[in-house]
Amino acid sequence: MHETVFANRIIEEARKEGEITGISVEVGELAHIPARELKEALERLVDWDIEIIEKRAKVRCPCGFEGHPKILEKGHDYTLFQCPRCARVPEVMEGGDIILKEVRCV
Repeated sequence: MHETVFANRIIEEARKEGEITGISVEVGELAHIPARELKEALERLVDWDIEIIEKRAKVRCPCGFEGHPKILEKGHDYTLFQCPRCARVPEVMEGGDIILKEVRCV
């Protein structure tokens, strides 16, 4: 049900633009919900063309590593990840958000 909350917020924001035919949503690899689950929730709520763009994660660690994290586990509402070099929890630079990128109107 968590994905429905995100879907409703995206729909509410998109509707501010007028009569919608489709949207593009960027879903980060480390976002709170998996891209597939968000797309399914959106498709249950509206009959728009839904495009999901998956954003690869990028992290920065105090050890000096900068790049893709080691993802240990991804579930509903959580992602466990660490630095592949030192196993600490790094700072997320990219790929942690859900962003409404485009709204297509009639």
